[in-house]
Amino acid sequence: MKRVLFVCTGNTCRSPLAEALFRDLVKDRPDYTVQSAGVGAFSGQPASRHSVELARERGLDLSAHSSRAVTAGLVDEATHVFALSRSHLASLLMDYPEAGDKFYLLSEFAPDDSLRGRDVTDPFGGGIEEYRETLDILDKLLPSILAYIEQTWKGAEPGSQ
Repeated sequence: MKRVLFVCTGNTCRSPLAEALFRDLVKDRPDYTVQSAGVGAFSGQPASRHSVELARERGLDLSAHSSRAVTAGLVDEATHVFALSRSHLASLLMDYPEAGDKFYLLSEFAPDDSLRGRDVTDPFGGGIEEYRETLDILDKLLPSILAYIEQTWKGAEPGSQ
């Protein structure tokens, strides 16, 4: 089972959108679970209004999203953890150094040189157009994440869970 976790700051804008879009990419794949969390999240917050609206335009539903903080349990369960910015990646590495081999910057595998290694812009507090820009970037990055996982997945060793 491939367990993908997307991480941003508050788990109300970027990572819920990434989760919803990636979940849609793998919707016919029972070997994937997809979640999101935030390095500075307060649990129980809904997804931002604009994230919900943009997801709805895609036929995706974020209305029941409830933010949560990154925990050791989430990191342990994940096979791949994608940080939406370098600062999120640094936080993960500082808090969970033992799991560093499963942490990646979301844009690390971008096919577009202008996006590779860049942070996914935080639209928090902005208008719908800032959120749409974030959505467009996620649309460009997520297929390369799926390709990376598929090309490198070795699965569980015999006898392990």
